[in-house]
Amino acid sequence: MGLKSDPNEGPLRTFIKGFLTGFIEAIICYPTEFVKTQLQLQSKSNPEFKGIMDCAKKTVAANGWMGLYRGAAPLIIGSSGKQAARWTGYKTMSAHLTDDKGHLTMINRSFAGACGGFTEAVFAVTPIETLKTRVTDDMRRGTKNYTGSLDAFMKILKNEGPSGLYRGVVPTIAKQSTNQAIRFPTQFYFMQLACGDDKEKMANPIYNGLAGAVAGGVSVLATMPQDTIKTRMQGEQAKQLYKGTMDCAMQIMKNEGPMFFYAGTWPRMIRVSLDVGITFLIFPLLSKYM
Repeated sequence: MGLKSDPNEGPLRTFIKGFLTGFIEAIICYPTEFVKTQLQLQSKSNPEFKGIMDCAKKTVAANGWMGLYRGAAPLIIGSSGKQAARWTGYKTMSAHLTDDKGHLTMINRSFAGACGGFTEAVFAVTPIETLKTRVTDDMRRGTKNYTGSLDAFMKILKNEGPSGLYRGVVPTIAKQSTNQAIRFPTQFYFMQLACGDDKEKMANPIYNGLAGAVAGGVSVLATMPQDTIKTRMQGEQAKQLYKGTMDCAMQIMKNEGPMFFYAGTWPRMIRVSLDVGITFLIFPLLSKYM
């Protein structure tokens, strides 16, 4: 981030800022995540939706505006844990990699970002997105297995055990580690490009947010295949359809072609750019008051 880290900032303060940032970001961005998931889950040979707007219109027509927030609860609540895990992992590793003069190279910044991505994937993202995907897929197929996110959580634990919440953990780790390995150095690079050595601009939340939005968009292009595989692996019928991560990837390649790995790219790019932009904008604002 463009701002310097506060050496007095502890895990509790980071968690509270992460909770507030994640909550705001999730409320704003979830409808685009919902649409992206629907587009990835549909069959290419017999698609239910023609595109982003068609999916949104049909969802609202069938379930009202709140239909776009189906399965949102675990994502909104879990955003706090995701942000806390990400920043704790990143800051812990970056502290070890920073030299005596306080400099962190781009390669080390990228590695620290990957560590933050690994941490958030294991402790937050995988179970959260499994619940979101299962509830979304259940609504799409009309099977009505779940009444909501809490009901899905209880039934998955009862029928499949804790491992049911960690289906697709491998592609999730790959996606999140790549995401953060790209975002942190890219955001810092664009901050330097826009602000130079101007410390006031580097501390400006607007500049931080804009650079974060660019970094988010870049990371989407690099991680769409992992995201598509992860979504398929977390669907309701994944256990019957796929033997594992590689089998899922091979079946998508064979049956739907390589371009299907990029299904839902635009809604995800919109959501992620907003997500990362808001994250890097809110953190500096919260730091002024906390």
